[in-house]
Amino acid sequence: MDLSLFINDALKIFFIFTPFFVLSAFISMTQEMEEREKKCLAVRVTFGIIVISFCVFLFGKYLFALFGITLDAFRIGAGSILFLSGVSMVGGSSNIKSAGEGNDIAIVPLALPITVGPGGIGVLLLFGAEATTLPAKLEIGAAILTASSFVGAMLFFAPLVVKAVGKQGVVILSKVTGLMISAISAQIIFTGIRNFLLL
Repeated sequence: MDLSLFINDALKIFFIFTPFFVLSAFISMTQEMEEREKKCLAVRVTFGIIVISFCVFLFGKYLFALFGITLDAFRIGAGSILFLSGVSMVGGSSNIKSAGEGNDIAIVPLALPITVGPGGIGVLLLFGAEATTLPAKLEIGAAILTASSFVGAMLFFAPLVVKAVGKQGVVILSKVTGLMISAISAQIIFTGIRNFLLL
């Protein structure tokens, strides 16, 4: 396994999961929960992220074959959606409400669509289409596991993270994440356009 490629992909997936936005959503939606409930929820969210991500990564390629979508067309489309997500994060537009009593929010909305949103799904589909060999699939799979685990750890230790950076710090880091996502999406779009023009 190429270590530098693994680190690059893991970081890319980590930022695409919008970890600091997820953290702020998690904090907002669990205000009325006990500490033990929050930790159990964080574990369930992590497993939800992993299962959803692998389903998209492993089986999403069949959507390409079904609808006759080219890889470069999907790059442009997925990159555009991801770019809009990044812009909305930088602009601070979010509508997060506290969880009502009895509602299980682990899978919906925390895992999907807050963490694995439309842009993230698009990028995971793209990774699945590009990874045509077993080593490539294993490398991306390990990157997904690593990124998901880091997001889960942030949620599990949410009070410590907030204490370390402050609530305003979480907001700032969320906006920085938005900038990173915008840059990643721009690169995806440019790659798709370049390959399309070279046909």
